[in-house]
Amino acid sequence: MDFEAARIKMVDNQIRTTDVTSHPVLSAFLTVPREAFVPEEVKALAYIDTDVKVSSADGGRYVMEPSPLAKLVQLAAVQPGDAVLEIGSNSGYGAAILSRIAQSVVAVESDAALAAKAKATLSALGYGNVTVVEGPLEAGHAAKAPYDVIFLHGAVETVPDAVFNQLKDGGRLVAVVGYGNASRAKLFIREGGIVSDSPSFNTAVKPLPGFRLAREFVF
Repeated sequence: MDFEAARIKMVDNQIRTTDVTSHPVLSAFLTVPREAFVPEEVKALAYIDTDVKVSSADGGRYVMEPSPLAKLVQLAAVQPGDAVLEIGSNSGYGAAILSRIAQSVVAVESDAALAAKAKATLSALGYGNVTVVEGPLEAGHAAKAPYDVIFLHGAVETVPDAVFNQLKDGGRLVAVVGYGNASRAKLFIREGGIVSDSPSFNTAVKPLPGFRLAREFVF
């Protein structure tokens, strides 16, 4: 299979057509080999217009569909000097994309096997500005905080204060909030210790484990 040709078609047919116009974002998606971040048996499906399953852990873990992933990266407005935290890095594809734009990326993954795979793949491909960390996703990674951008690679029901507290003043957090057709991409900005949010676009992506609201019992 000609993966380079498939990559170009992905960008032209799936990403440019959904209002992604940022040159750095388009360049990153043209550069990063998506096929390197999926299991061997589904490499031929790496560039189809859907999420690609990379693990059965936690109900299934997925590399996000190209179009919403690109739109979320564009929404984050990542700059060349930014320090980025990616939460839910799974096989490392999103971290690789972010690393082509940002100065540095910390990629947090809760599944040990996925974290090891991501670390090995990123190292083999020369993405030296990415650090993969194994740990609970909902805790983020306070050791290297604060971050200019926090990027959640999957849908969540809520974003904990522990994660918002790792944003720099003026920092941005991008997340898909809600599940299924009720979900929406949101941009959160921290200013003077206060976090505000604005909705951006509707999308449906696979959920991240660890970000559900606590349920209250009603008597």
